[in-house]
Amino acid sequence: MNSELFQLKNLPARTGKPREEGITMVMDKGLSLREVEDFISVSGEYTDLVKLGFGTGFLTPHLIQKIKIYQSAGIPVYFGGTLFEAYIARNQFEDYLRLLEKTGITHAEVSDGSIEMHHDEKCEYIRKLSNNVIVLSEVGSKDAEKIIPPYEWIEQMESEISAGVWKVIAEARESGTVGIFRGTGEVRSGLVAEIIRKIPLEKILWEAPQKTQQVWFIKLYGTNVNMGNIAPNEVIPLETLRLGLRGDSFHFFLNS
Repeated sequence: MNSELFQLKNLPARTGKPREEGITMVMDKGLSLREVEDFISVSGEYTDLVKLGFGTGFLTPHLIQKIKIYQSAGIPVYFGGTLFEAYIARNQFEDYLRLLEKTGITHAEVSDGSIEMHHDEKCEYIRKLSNNVIVLSEVGSKDAEKIIPPYEWIEQMESEISAGVWKVIAEARESGTVGIFRGTGEVRSGLVAEIIRKIPLEKILWEAPQKTQQVWFIKLYGTNVNMGNIAPNEVIPLETLRLGLRGDSFHFFLNS
């Protein structure tokens, strides 16, 4: 950050890395090694986590080297929840554990957005994984037709936090058109408000790939709200929103 060069006053205070609040999670859908190095040189300071989206890790060339590049920059990497579900659907949980060990992955996502899984079973996977890695879990369905009532979101988040997750992810997919959002990308504000009443804000990572969604969360919950599924080329634009250095959030922090 060029704060000493520009010397702008009254910018909102950002938490420092490693962060518990104000997390930016980036979705890598197949960057090359050179692209990862370039990305880190520009946006590494503002990136807290990288998710190798859905099943892309399976197809990514030089996977181990890629993971090490991120980790050397202090950025943890984890596989998308869809890959976890692919292993579970094939009764290969032990193989998934071995995959995490072989790749040196320190974080894991547990989700059930694409498969039917009893919630007690999901929590048991969380407990088992948390013995070895830092666990994030995802609540919400990837099926736009499946509407989960607020009380179920809350119950699932509460039990998954109790089972040992570090952060619980509110599903939106890479498109930002399911889960906590309507098909148009509009925030289901009533659902979010219900969740916030029961679940500590710092425990939730909101998938918010669209700019309007990011602005909505920052306006209501401040600069240090956790957000994910951010495209690599949108990390610095998101940081400008967090600091009020973009027209959409320009007036949010002037009087703070």
